[in-house]
Amino acid sequence: MSNPDQIQRFVFDNAQVRGVITGIQESYAEVLSRDSYPRPVQILLGELLAACALFSTILKFEGRLSIQARTEGALKMIQAECNHQADLRAIARWEGEISDDDSAISLLQQGGQMAITIEPEQGQRYQGVVALEGDTLAACLQEYFNRSEQLPTRIHLSANGIDAAGMMLQVLPESAESSQQDEDCWNRLDHLVATLSDEELLGLDNETVLTRLFHEEEVRVFPVQDLRFHCDCSRERCGSALVSLAREELEEILSEQPVLEVSCQFCNERYEFDRSDIEVLFNPGAIAGDNQQIH
Repeated sequence: MSNPDQIQRFVFDNAQVRGVITGIQESYAEVLSRDSYPRPVQILLGELLAACALFSTILKFEGRLSIQARTEGALKMIQAECNHQADLRAIARWEGEISDDDSAISLLQQGGQMAITIEPEQGQRYQGVVALEGDTLAACLQEYFNRSEQLPTRIHLSANGIDAAGMMLQVLPESAESSQQDEDCWNRLDHLVATLSDEELLGLDNETVLTRLFHEEEVRVFPVQDLRFHCDCSRERCGSALVSLAREELEEILSEQPVLEVSCQFCNERYEFDRSDIEVLFNPGAIAGDNQQIH
C-alpha cells in the first residue's frame, strides 16, 4: 500500500502544484479497535483519517486540524484529528442500525453538516463548513477547497477497513492568478490523478504510485513523516472540563457514588475524581488528602 503510517509531500518542478500522499494502517487499526463500528463507518473513519493527514501538511504552525460531521440519521457524530506532530485520532457515534450496504457518503447526507476546524496552539481558531453535495467524501472536501479556498484541488481517498490511503494535488496559493501555461499543467496533472484507482492507491507503495502517474513529469519528493495514533487526553484536561460544570451537579453525583469517572471518547482512557479531587479543582489552594496531590 501507500507507505503505511506515513505522509510524503512532493512538488512538480515544471508546475506550480504541490502534492501529498499518505497510507494509514496501524493508526487505523487502533481507531477501529476502540469500538465495534459498522462497516460503512469503518470506511468513513479511514477516509477521514487520510484526509486529516493530507490536510495537516498545510498547517504552518503548531496546532491541530479536525474534520467533524453531525447528522440527523443513524450516524450521530464522526470526527478525525491530526496535529502538527502527525498524531492521529478519530471517533464515531451512532444509534440504531447501519447496513453494510449503506454507502459512507449516504450516512453523512442524512441532514448532516461537516466542518473543518483549525486550532492553533497560539492564535485564533478557524472553521470552514463543507457542503455535503458530492457523491464521495473526497468530492465534498475537494469542492470545499475549490470554492472556499479558491485553490484548484484534486483529492482521492480510499479505505477498506484494514488500510486507508489518500492523495491530494493542489495549486500553490501564490499561483492563484495563474497563467494559461500553469492552467494547462494543472489540467494535465488533475487528469492523471483522476485515473488512479482505489486498488492502486491502497495496494502500491508511494514510489510506484508516483512513477505510474507522473513518469513524464518532473517530480521532487520530500522525506516521509511518520504518523501514529496518539490521544492527548490527560487528567488535567478532564479536570478542566469538570470545572466548567456546576459544582452542585458534581457533588450530587458524588453523593451517590464514591468517585466520579471521566472517560476519553477517543481512546477510552478513564480518569477518576473523588470528593477531595473536586475540592482541589474548584479551590486550587486546598489540600487533597494526606499527600496533597490530586488522586
